[in-house]
Amino acid sequence: MPIIERKHMRRVSTLAVVFGVVLLFAAYNLLRMVVHHMSPNLGAAVTNRLGMSDPITQLTGETKRGLRYHVAVTATDAPYSQWQCRIMYYWYKKVKDMPGSDMGKFTRILHSGSADNLMEEIPSFVVDPLPEGLDRGYIVLNRPWAFVQWLESATIEEEYILMAEPDHIFVKSLPNLAKGGHPAGYPFFYIKPADNEKIIRKFYPKEKGPVTDVDPIGNSPVIIHKSILEEIAPTWMNVSLRMKDDPETDKAFGWVLEMYAYAVASALHKVKHILRKDFMLQPPWDLEVGKSFIIHYTYGCDYSMKGELTYGKIGEWRFDKRSYLSGPPPRNLSLPPPGVPESVVRLVKMVNEATANIPRWETINRS
Repeated sequence: MPIIERKHMRRVSTLAVVFGVVLLFAAYNLLRMVVHHMSPNLGAAVTNRLGMSDPITQLTGETKRGLRYHVAVTATDAPYSQWQCRIMYYWYKKVKDMPGSDMGKFTRILHSGSADNLMEEIPSFVVDPLPEGLDRGYIVLNRPWAFVQWLESATIEEEYILMAEPDHIFVKSLPNLAKGGHPAGYPFFYIKPADNEKIIRKFYPKEKGPVTDVDPIGNSPVIIHKSILEEIAPTWMNVSLRMKDDPETDKAFGWVLEMYAYAVASALHKVKHILRKDFMLQPPWDLEVGKSFIIHYTYGCDYSMKGELTYGKIGEWRFDKRSYLSGPPPRNLSLPPPGVPESVVRLVKMVNEATANIPRWETINRS
């Protein structure tokens, strides 16, 4: 049975950061914020500490234990989040010890502020949500704040961290894709810093460097050295809040605002990511699993019974996680009709395997 860890958190100091941001939004100075959370010469400090100038040498010099990464997923106690976490954790356990895996321990960072009914099933660490109203209905803003609290208060044995999401399914064993001081991330086709340079420059001034310094990524999936994430996380949190507070940015970035904030925060800390397209696939747009490591089922999969994609229109056959907001999907979902891409078939089969083997599947997290 997993040990549930909840340490005494220094809430006074950490909450002061958030409330300080709220009170001083009008006069907030990004440069001062960055200086507050980093040394005067962060680039040199990180390079010297992690060997960024020669990541391959750094990599070969590390021990096997040093290569292991901690799997961390932020989540709420809502049924919608719970059933996804249960499937994710099932497949984590299946692939963790397979050949080629560098997976270490697993933590569900629960940012609902109190324990829920999955504490005994999934290793969990409870942190506080943002103060009421600060997320303005955009619950994802709790993600960077959750990581700030977890990194500050938890005992994390591994030197690296994989930031993941509840709707991730591990297809196979996942090695540490990072190279020393260079994190590994997935390039999202819809994260386009260069196309949004006017907005990006509000948070990443010209004197910091070209807009191409901002990687086309979000925080997940990312495998990153723990000490680098400790540097980035407070900046990520503050940039997220500033972006949400700026009407133009909020309108332009919408539901991916927090992803842009992570990319900008990384650039402010002179951190470049190794972009791995094989890190993840996203059905129904990616048709085959291929050599990818993670299935991300964020999009709805709608098809006619002839196997034709009807995206944007409810199909005769469908699998969409949003169909199950108030409770888990039933066991033994029907498989897609002939002609549907292999990635979608694989996804449904993996969901079915997990639900068939997770005890009390249809009752424990139904509201």
